Amino acid sequence: MVLEEKQKRARLIYNPTSGQEIMKKHVAEVLDILEGYGYETSAFQTTSDPESARREAGRAGLAGFDLIIAAGGDGTINEVVNGIAPLENRPKLAIIPTGTTNDYARALKVPRSNPVAAAHIIGKNQTIKMDIGLARQSDFFINIAAAGTLTELTYSVPSQLKTIFGYLAYVAKGAELLPQIQLTPVKVTHDHGVFEGKVSMIFAALTNTIGGFEQIAPDAMLDDGNFTLIMVKTSNLFEILHLIRLVLQGGKHVEHRQIEYLKTSFIKIEPQTPTDSRPMMINLDGEYGGDAPIELKNLKNHIEFFCNTDEISDAAYSMDPFELEIEENVQKFAHEAEELNF
Repeated sequence: MVLEEKQKRARLIYNPTSGQEIMKKHVAEVLDILEGYGYETSAFQTTSDPESARREAGRAGLAGFDLIIAAGGDGTINEVVNGIAPLENRPKLAIIPTGTTNDYARALKVPRSNPVAAAHIIGKNQTIKMDIGLARQSDFFINIAAAGTLTELTYSVPSQLKTIFGYLAYVAKGAELLPQIQLTPVKVTHDHGVFEGKVSMIFAALTNTIGGFEQIAPDAMLDDGNFTLIMVKTSNLFEILHLIRLVLQGGKHVEHRQIEYLKTSFIKIEPQTPTDSRPMMINLDGEYGGDAPIELKNLKNHIEFFCNTDEISDAAYSMDPFELEIEENVQKFAHEAEELNF
């Protein structure tokens, strides 16, 4: 008796307004592509409700879908991740990037603003078990947690300008805010100790791509269980501009005297200012994520993403998921044997 292989199911969750509504024009074609790769596929169009994608992703995960495809900007991907990250059994994720900066797509080498090409990445069957970040107890992020004056620019750019002018809207707003950068006294606890001093910006990065720049965390790994923690210790306009130039020159900023740069799996950020002073806002993947103090934890290999490993540097990830699973099983066996005094 031959048992039929269970039909794999995929759920496409797409933001209809992202990227000048490009996804709406390609939904049918993307569904056909996924069906061709062996998935019984259905689609869900998000609404204006900010929890729309998150709730649907959670529902699809609990319903046992094998794959969820998040189509939209980094915000949509963040929502989908927040929907499935708390689940014990999590589906694989794929992304179709149609947003403004598409940082996550840059890191995973998924074609941007081309839904058809992005959908074909699934057919390559290449995946990485990605680290994601946990802020406090229930907020997950995929790319960056940040604090400081310049990181607040994403709150100041109206969504309409993001849609019309794309990344140029961020650049213009960033240039406007540069003269307003200020130092804030903070206490930052991490795996290697405690930093106490004044900073203008703090980044906890999971990939090497932040705000369209691909060298801010040049040696970031996607699956090593660590954040790249970057603290900028100056508010001087000319020094900030010099640091930006060093970033563009291949990540040479990491050794600058005004930069703290290290790897850590845990971060606690505590502003050392009077309680009645202006709060230090936390940016999670480009959106407001509450105020400091805050604790950040790296969840190693938490979600398996389809990507284009042919184009990702070998230095950016450890190994393929199958090899990683073998290593985890070996370590588990060794631990159990040790407990049994073998």
